[in-house]
Amino acid sequence: MQVIQLYILDQRVELFKDESVTITDSIQNVKDIDKVFTSFSQSFSVPASKSNNKLFKHYYNFDIINGFDARKKVDAIIELNNLPFRSGKIKLEGVDLKNNKAHTYRITFFGDIVDLKDKLGEKKLSDLNFSAYNLDYDATTVKDRLTASYLSNDIVAPLITQSQRLFYDSGSGHTHDDEFSGNLHYTSGGGHEHGVKWNQLKYAIRVNKIIEQIETDLGLSFSSDFFKNTSINEFNRLFLWLHRKSGKVEDLSGNISSFTTEVDGWTPTIGAGQGFSITNTTLNVIAGVALQYYTSFQLYLNTLGTAPYKLEIFKDGQSVYVETDIIGSIIVNGLSGDFAYGDGSYTVSITANSAITFSSIAWSVEYREPPAFLTQNAFYDTGSFTTDATFVFNVSKQMPDIKIIDFLTGIFKTFNLTAFVENDVIQVKPLDDFYIGTNTYDITEFVDVNSSKVDVALPFKEIEFKFKDTKTFLANKFGEINNRDWSKTAYSAGETELSGRLYKIELPFGHLLYERLNDADNVIDQKNIQWGYNVDKSQNAYLGSPLLFYPITLGFSASHGGISFVDVVDENDNATSHVEVNSANLPSNTTSLSGSALNKYQFNFNKEASEWTGNTNFEDTLYSVYYSNYITSVFNPKQRLTKLKAYLPMRILLNYGLGDRFIVAGNQYKINSISTNLLTGESNIELLNDL
Repeated sequence: MQVIQLYILDQRVELFKDESVTITDSIQNVKDIDKVFTSFSQSFSVPASKSNNKLFKHYYNFDIINGFDARKKVDAIIELNNLPFRSGKIKLEGVDLKNNKAHTYRITFFGDIVDLKDKLGEKKLSDLNFSAYNLDYDATTVKDRLTASYLSNDIVAPLITQSQRLFYDSGSGHTHDDEFSGNLHYTSGGGHEHGVKWNQLKYAIRVNKIIEQIETDLGLSFSSDFFKNTSINEFNRLFLWLHRKSGKVEDLSGNISSFTTEVDGWTPTIGAGQGFSITNTTLNVIAGVALQYYTSFQLYLNTLGTAPYKLEIFKDGQSVYVETDIIGSIIVNGLSGDFAYGDGSYTVSITANSAITFSSIAWSVEYREPPAFLTQNAFYDTGSFTTDATFVFNVSKQMPDIKIIDFLTGIFKTFNLTAFVENDVIQVKPLDDFYIGTNTYDITEFVDVNSSKVDVALPFKEIEFKFKDTKTFLANKFGEINNRDWSKTAYSAGETELSGRLYKIELPFGHLLYERLNDADNVIDQKNIQWGYNVDKSQNAYLGSPLLFYPITLGFSASHGGISFVDVVDENDNATSHVEVNSANLPSNTTSLSGSALNKYQFNFNKEASEWTGNTNFEDTLYSVYYSNYITSVFNPKQRLTKLKAYLPMRILLNYGLGDRFIVAGNQYKINSISTNLLTGESNIELLNDL
């Protein structure tokens, strides 16, 4: 028998002598090959002993003040024979009573990766703080980001339009009439104002910077194996299009001509106040006993300005108060029913058609603090504050509407990544890399020879790989012509008689088919222009799913000429001025345009013809690079899933990793899963023969 020790918050927990604790480890199980963030969880019971009652603060007694908070997971460690075995979190599930007395505490032990899911929760990409990347949204800035190299800029404006159809026609006589408004051929002089309109373009952010912000805002740390490896072009060069709503960029107040400013610069003027904290943009009201005794909670806006403005207060990202057409100063009282006050994080935004200067914007909180219940004040003031006079593109608010956990899961599925925690760092690796350079253990002598079996490895006859959304105009046309989704592929053994079911791996992303332009006046003249058309099959503005792509910054030679960029549009969205642009960030599904031997990667599951070259010289796909080895091995007719029981010694039990190999009777295997009863030392092991 093993000696099991459980520690919660560094306090040893008394266990039942015969309590069975089983831990199951699995990184990527052949029965669920797209499962990500895999880790173990195990429920078991501990006695309501004197020491455990103290640890759990007599949870069965609800009259105890400041009792154990069962809503939260707390740090825990399992040891075997006084040696560390697993770290994770414990959650108290409840208490069982006998004869009206506490008898048993029911608890669940979670692995570290499960805790990652809890940290991410329901948070969305828009909840992350991307303020360092905010920039003006105007013709000058858009033009700059259209031409700025993606290699040295984390925010670019790719040539993807939200509704305007682009083409190239060098024929004479073209004006700014609607028929020719999307013509990228530049013609100088008035009366020829056509080209891509500046307000048709939206910014995009490097995906690496999203990963970094997840780390910063949520207190996580990812390894450098994949996310931070600048040599992996297929990830390092990947960008996310900042497309929150269909159609034109809005300031999210509903009025393109208005400019929304998020109030920042709050500083404590009178006390910090128990239960309050402040950041540049946010007042955090923290739950606590003192917070039950508020007497005043107010927001002051002081101005002599005469221009109207809109005020909006957000609590935990949700709008709780809106007032429009305000002129002059205003006081909003959070205790009088103006908005539903409560614990949470409060931000303030002001929307106006022009800059408005406030002498101060301030939060004021008054409360009685126990035990003496003396009146206390907390006051936070921005000092002089002026709203924006130009529309600031708020990257956080323009993020696609997707949960962080769903976005990360999508990235993991895209590149067939696996994750595990080591020394508080989330190790992220492609599955193939996970199995490189591992340890080998011969477990033959520890195997129960009376209990083993060999099963079919994969319960699927076919595996399908696809993007969630391929419904934009050109991608939809591809589907109609080819009777399959753009980029979709499937792997099967090629035998219709095989048993099993279809298994789908679907990314939560959109996937555009891009177009390289020819000169309509000379169709054999292929231009150095590739663009994206984000409209539906009826050519109406389209929202779709979050879009990932590669920008490629290309300069236009004298022989090809530049493209026409409309830098001024009137109130009716008609072009009134245009300039020539001599480089642009072209959207692509490939990391280069040439498809050279050293750079032949394409962001497709299927080996598709390049939109740029028209051929299939881009041979490396998402499937071939990141899935092929694993999928072909488990589909191999020689592949078996071997199940056996073993009693592993402590030197193996405490040190094995899921990337290691086990040897049984001279044969080498990968570990598919291992489930160990820590009390008896018996392990149920699933192995895949290492082909």
